[in-house]
Order: sequence, then structure tokens, then C-alpha cells
Amino acid sequence: MDTGAIDLPESAAIEDGALDALFAPFTPHPRILIAVSGGPDSTALLYLAARWRAGRASGPDLIAATVDHGLRAEAAAEAEAVGAFATLLGVPHRILIWQGAKPTHGIQEAAREARYDLLAGAAREAGATAIALAHTRDDQAETVLFRLARGSGLSGLSGMRGDAARDGLALLRPLLDVPKARLVATLEAASVAFVRDPSNSDPRFARPRLRALAPALAAEGLDARRLAVLARRIARADQALEAATDAAEAAVIRLGPEEHPGAVSLDVRAFAALPDEIALRLLGRAIQKVGTEGPVELAKLEALYEALKAAARVPSGPFRRTLAGALVSLRGADLCVSAAPPRRERGLLARNSPVDGPVVLGKKGPRS
Repeated sequence: MDTGAIDLPESAAIEDGALDALFAPFTPHPRILIAVSGGPDSTALLYLAARWRAGRASGPDLIAATVDHGLRAEAAAEAEAVGAFATLLGVPHRILIWQGAKPTHGIQEAAREARYDLLAGAAREAGATAIALAHTRDDQAETVLFRLARGSGLSGLSGMRGDAARDGLALLRPLLDVPKARLVATLEAASVAFVRDPSNSDPRFARPRLRALAPALAAEGLDARRLAVLARRIARADQALEAATDAAEAAVIRLGPEEHPGAVSLDVRAFAALPDEIALRLLGRAIQKVGTEGPVELAKLEALYEALKAAARVPSGPFRRTLAGALVSLRGADLCVSAAPPRRERGLLARNSPVDGPVVLGKKGPRS
């Protein structure tokens, strides 16, 4: 669980006295893979983690890995330079190469997914239980702005977690409340070289454009620190809402997929009495459990929920809608969420429905 901000000065190099607090999340793990691109943030993470581990009698084994995406001619030499630096620190290092054809659109998103897959594979192969990532307070602020611009819900606006999990591996971000400027100052004080990826300032991509706005936003008081505080507060509220949804799920669901394979049945009256946010989350969970088409888009889930509320208030015939590969229907006192029929059958249902009848929608899930 994210412990919140670590009280560090805004400028000057990070001293040894701060390292135990920064790397406390490392201690439960026997071996940790550190993702190092060669940029200032990840180079500082490797340097500080090695410094921290060298000052302890025991602790996790550290290994490092660099992904060469094959997108820049300089990438191979940069990966080799990271390997040389890791060796100097006494940390084993691997270079992971993203092979195969690269997409012409959404290259940064595709590279991010490929990078995680390669790192996760290397971590498992090495027996590591965690991957350490070098996201900073500045990255957290950009994430909040990026998701806000794309209409995210509360879960998305809570930003990145200092500790998370994915596919059985812990994702650790020990520098999440450290300003990038402190990491650069730390490397400069130690005369440690690093590289700057030109794609991080390429205006073709959304994050660099948001990064360029940072000075103007900071001048108005919306700096990285305040955005990071906002993310922590939203995360706290989101955690409370999830707990309330857990309680509602226990009270409202009649049958789940365990007792009723492929479907979830909810009590309509009890569901209608829930606060909107809790009911919305519960509906999203049910769709996520039985749907077959990936994450549920929040805007589509909200539209479905509003239509469902209207139908429950004034029953005027059967209610059947599909979203993210799930069929949501009202059946007397039950709200049923089941696997949707094949798309061809859905099309026939839509064409044969009366003009004022239910509309059959496409689907995705509560993506925040």
C-alpha cells in the first residue's frame, strides 16, 4: 500500500539517510528486477538502490534489465552503457530486445506493453518477485493530467500506486513522490552519466505536450506536488468506495458465476436503492466477470446504467442491452448479467426489436 509522501527536500542530491525510507518496499522481496532505460530517472533508481543495498548486511538481490525497442539507432549503445554502469555497481544486467514488426500507430502504447512483457519474462526467469520502476512525482502529475484529459473516473485519477501488482509480480515505484530534479541533482553530484530520450519531448505524443504545459500550470499553483497530493486523496476516496461496493455486492447479488455459471443475478430493488456510484461500480464488476470483450469503457457503462435506471422506474417491456460481451437484462425481480450471444445473433435481435424497444449496444468495461 502506498505510504504517501516521503519528506525530502525539493532540491539537492538524495543523501544516504533517506534511502531506508525510500526502499522500504524492497525489503519483503528476495530478488528484484530494476528496469533501467539509461535516462536520469531509471539510472538514479539503479544507482540509489545499489547504494542502499551495499549499506545493508542483508536484503534482496538486485538485477537490472534494459529494453532495446529498436526504435532509435542509439538505443543499442545506450543499453550497453547501462550494462557497463550496472556492472560497476555490482548488479547483474540483461538487455532485452523488442523483436518483430512495430505498429505504425500507437507506438508508445505498444512499446509500453512490449516493455512490460519483456521485463516480466526476465523477472520470472531470474526468480524475481518484483519489478522496480522509476516513475517520479512529475510522472504522477502527468498521469493525472493525461487521464483527466481523456475523461477518466476516480480510479484513473488516483494515478499510479507506489506498490501494485500485475500478473503475479509486484510493481514497485519507490521514487513516486520524489521530484525528477532531485534525481538529476543526485546523478550530477556523483558524476554519473545518463541519456535523454528525444521521444520524451516529441510534440507528436500527448505526454510531451502535457509536459510542456507544466511551467504554466505550476505558475497557477497546479504543480506536480499538488497533483500528486490530489492523486493520493482520490486514491483514498476510491479505496473507500471499493470497500462500500464490496459490502453492496455481498448484500445485492443473489447468484454469482460460481453458483450460476456464466451469469450474475442481482436483486433489482436492493440494487435500485444503492447510491449511484456504488451501483455503477457493482454493475461494472458484474459485466467484467462475465463479459468477453475486455475492459468496460466508463462512459458506455454510465450510459447503460442511466438507461437501466429509467427502465427500472417505468417498466415498459423487456430490457436487454449488451456491453463488453455481456448481456444486461431485467427479469422480474432480478437484474441478470450474462454472457452476450454471438454478434450475428445480436444483430438479428436488434433488427427484430420494435422501434421503441431496447437498443443493442457494443461493449467495453469500467476503464478509468
